[in-house]
Amino acid sequence: MSLLARRSPDIRPGEAVPRLGGPKGLARAVAVFDAAVDRRVDRVRGNPTLDRVMYTASELGNFSLIWHLFNTTRAVAPDRRLSHAVRVATVLGLEAVVVNGPVKNVFRRHRPVWEHERPLRLRVPKTSSFPSGHASSAAVAAGLLSERDNAWPLYYGAGAIVAASRVYVGVHHASDVVAGAVLGVAMAKAAQRLWRFPALPGER
Repeated sequence: MSLLARRSPDIRPGEAVPRLGGPKGLARAVAVFDAAVDRRVDRVRGNPTLDRVMYTASELGNFSLIWHLFNTTRAVAPDRRLSHAVRVATVLGLEAVVVNGPVKNVFRRHRPVWEHERPLRLRVPKTSSFPSGHASSAAVAAGLLSERDNAWPLYYGAGAIVAASRVYVGVHHASDVVAGAVLGVAMAKAAQRLWRFPALPGER
């Protein structure tokens, strides 16, 4: 039995497609997409360097730790973006409440099954798999931290790695990550409209 079959029993021929709601055809397409992505990711799993990068990124994404570290670092930097740091932290908190509460409760999707010894320690959450909270928080943080900041490639690059790591370590389906990223982008855009970028020190 292949790694993929053991890890993702919901895509075995003849078995039920993961419950995502909507037409059965859409659910089947999502399952096919997830299986195709996982087959490709499976080819690079097991590389010691990549394992360490992805497992570390996944752990740093827990509770938005990496984003709060970036945010705090900027708050104590020479330009002292204190009000901006409050804005980012607040929106990240709201994102966590919304995504990990009502949104996940609507779908209650099972996470991929992993029956192998992991190369590194990993916190495996008990909440619904859909959507990925790591991906949504990464999109929110990258969108807000990047405003008027020349380091925006760093934020988006880190966000992409954190989001992708969830598929790599086997705790999310690829569609969970895509949906989480889309939701995060929408939340970042809404925050930018409802809570304008605070003036920096020296600005009127």
